Amino acid sequence: MMTSTNAPSPSSASAGPTAQVRRARWAVSLVFLLNGMSFCAILPRYPELVEAIGLSNSAFGLAVGIGPIGGLLAGLGAAGLMRRLGSARAAVAFQVVASTAHLLVYTAQSWLWLTATLLLAMAADAITDISMNAHGMRVERRYRRSIMNSYHGWWSLGAAAGGLLGAACGQLGVPLWIQGLFGLVVFGALALVAGTAMLPGHDTSEREERAAELAASGPAAGSAAEVPSAELPGAAVSGPAGDDASQGAPVRGRWSLAPRTLGMLAALGMVLVFAGSTEDAGGTWSALFMRSTFEVGPFVAGLAFVSLQGAQMIGRFTGDAVVDRLGDRMTARIGAVLSALGMAFALLVPHPVTAMIGFALAGWGIATLFPAAFRAADDMEGVMPGVGITVVGWLARLGFFLAPPIVGALADAITLRYALWLMPLYAAGILLFSGVLGGRRTDRHGPAA
Repeated sequence: MMTSTNAPSPSSASAGPTAQVRRARWAVSLVFLLNGMSFCAILPRYPELVEAIGLSNSAFGLAVGIGPIGGLLAGLGAAGLMRRLGSARAAVAFQVVASTAHLLVYTAQSWLWLTATLLLAMAADAITDISMNAHGMRVERRYRRSIMNSYHGWWSLGAAAGGLLGAACGQLGVPLWIQGLFGLVVFGALALVAGTAMLPGHDTSEREERAAELAASGPAAGSAAEVPSAELPGAAVSGPAGDDASQGAPVRGRWSLAPRTLGMLAALGMVLVFAGSTEDAGGTWSALFMRSTFEVGPFVAGLAFVSLQGAQMIGRFTGDAVVDRLGDRMTARIGAVLSALGMAFALLVPHPVTAMIGFALAGWGIATLFPAAFRAADDMEGVMPGVGITVVGWLARLGFFLAPPIVGALADAITLRYALWLMPLYAAGILLFSGVLGGRRTDRHGPAA
């Protein structure tokens, strides 16, 4: 999938990103888009699967909750796979595997079948997720300015488009297997095309060249060169390390972390547990909520999820500018308040329109949290390259693992409308842990392009 073995030098960014780097940005954006679209096209059709298999809310929630165990387990091996394949090849290969698993989800005939295929899909998604974020950070270093929120904006665009596709297919009565086969062929082919435009070279190229630049700039930066270069290629590469990690910060070993560092990574993970639980509520339960509470058709039922992802997409495409102005911490706190107020309004004043507004505000509120937490983990001192983002990404999947069965059990006990009051509580959790995120940032990568 690589077209060259020589990566462009970060120093060339002072004259603006090269054509190769710009192509790589679009390629990474395409993988993010496909990753969101392939899975989220399934979500509006969950009610049909539930009805066809004959599942209760609890049984369905348990199946969806078990799925992320595959991601939790696979995420532990993502770094090793990327050392062997590179982040580009890993992202593309496992996106194709994920689309294959999605076809099996569409054709599920039993609870066990559904659960097993969701396990496989989430395992492939975990490796794709870590790998595409890792490669996206490589490209961001070439740009020398923040572009990570825009990647996640493309994921939200794909999720919204997938939601619309699934809702339209449901309304038109398109068989589930046909929709799944279409996704495998089209999304798989586009992922392979994206792989041809990814950055060449080793995933540590940018860090090594940045360290060399700092070493050449003067004695004060010389400590950057003291990090043994032999350590870098063998490091976990699920995400490039922040520049601080290459500037003489104490390195304790690939997975050995100081207690304070581990606590900060755990707090970042909790931010994403609550953000992921909010996102899961829109993905797993919004269509069922619309169908059971308002008795709307398949297309309208799918619009609650589309509202969440559409607002999240806007928040992410505009998020880089907002974060540069307010900082990750303040942006997260404002978003958490919006999310809580929006869902409280939707649940206190139940109507299809207020539900869409509530889910939209929830999506907008959590828009920047995944890029913010990945950035904070990536920049953490004393952490080997890739370890921070792998740990935080792994912890984030706990939200997708724990939330669905809890919501499902509550829905059977008190109805789904009241079970979704957990969403304002998720926002309170984000507020509680938001202090670990960064304030207003100066440029981490050097002069702006």
